[in-house]
Amino acid sequence: MAHLAQSLAAIKIPDLAGKAVLITGASTGIGAALARALAAQEMKVGIHYNSSREQAEALADEIKAAGGHVHLVHGDVSKEGETERVVEETAKTFGHLDGLVNNAGGMLGRKPTSEFTDEHYEKVMDLNARSVLAATRAAHPWLKKQGGFIINTTSIAARNGGGGGAILYAAAKGFVSTITRGHAKEFVSDRIRVNAVAPGVIATPFHELYTNDEQMEMQRKSIPMGFVGTPEDCVGAYLFLASPTLSGYVTGQIIEVNGGQLMP
Repeated sequence: MAHLAQSLAAIKIPDLAGKAVLITGASTGIGAALARALAAQEMKVGIHYNSSREQAEALADEIKAAGGHVHLVHGDVSKEGETERVVEETAKTFGHLDGLVNNAGGMLGRKPTSEFTDEHYEKVMDLNARSVLAATRAAHPWLKKQGGFIINTTSIAARNGGGGGAILYAAAKGFVSTITRGHAKEFVSDRIRVNAVAPGVIATPFHELYTNDEQMEMQRKSIPMGFVGTPEDCVGAYLFLASPTLSGYVTGQIIEVNGGQLMP
């Protein structure tokens, strides 16, 4: 993993330097790996976190030590008004905003339909679906000033319905995939490209919380490449979608990063 991170840092994409981006849910996992990668491209990176303060501060210190430019911003994006504040604070700190990565999300527990409550439904949807809409709405006025990009993190669950007890999470990610395509059409005249990345089984704190060893092994066996991915394995897709040189004619697309587990 260290070798892959070093390789990503060695890749230079000149058209990203100096641009400002906000990554929600960036303290751990894919968000943290992406923050490192975008900072290595000399971007100004807004690192949003909620409960993982220590990890977020350590990540920011690491990036600053490497010469990167970061801004830490705290907020619970599942709560009304908080997402908008996170976006505004980041954009005003940098003076501009060129990109938004809607990465915050979580399963909040595995529950079959017969067990989840209305309260649980609202929490899952607020965190995974409503937050994407709220952040995008808040970022739109900033992005359209000069054009930019939005990259949403969806999931393989949006296509396969999710694993046991993950139906609500899967449905919320289905929302994210659909709104990606809708926003791509709605914002095209503002020169804002909207795409998404759909990770498969990735070794992150997400699975540490919700997937036991037996479940993880079953999922690993279903991956043609034969191994579980890492956050760094996902980063290349985000870099591609962030760069107008590499993907200037790409919008409304979802890149599947899953080792061949799903081949749509």
